[in-house]
Amino acid sequence: MRAARRRADFSQRQLAKKSGASHGTVGRIESGDLVPSLAMVERLLGACGFRIVVVDETRRRLMPMVESDNTVDGGSRRFPAHLDVILDPLLGEWWGDLYGLARPPETFYRDRGRRDRQRRRSQWEVRVQKYRGVPPPPTELAFYGFS
Repeated sequence: MRAARRRADFSQRQLAKKSGASHGTVGRIESGDLVPSLAMVERLLGACGFRIVVVDETRRRLMPMVESDNTVDGGSRRFPAHLDVILDPLLGEWWGDLYGLARPPETFYRDRGRRDRQRRRSQWEVRVQKYRGVPPPPTELAFYGFS
């Protein structure tokens, strides 16, 4: 916090005034006597002109989910965040295809194992250079005994 405040060229009092926090709170956070909430950290960093960014171990940014018509179903309910949404599913991508039901405009995979197999297959296809000489993972249809 101190580095952000100094980079913004603020005193503790100026940062407190700009962020709406008390001078004492800013001082206690910088000294380590107070562990701020994430909301307070965002306020203080925002006042200094910084934003919090989430990255993975390879330093790739994690982009936030965008609210759109593609992430809600016909009843305006959100799809579960832990499942992969399928927009315009192809034949065989939706469980209702087995019964001849009309495909919805979007759906999701419920089966984590299936999702993980598809991700491994996708990684192999995208990173052919990395997997050169390694046979491709089985397709989803091959997993269920179809060719």
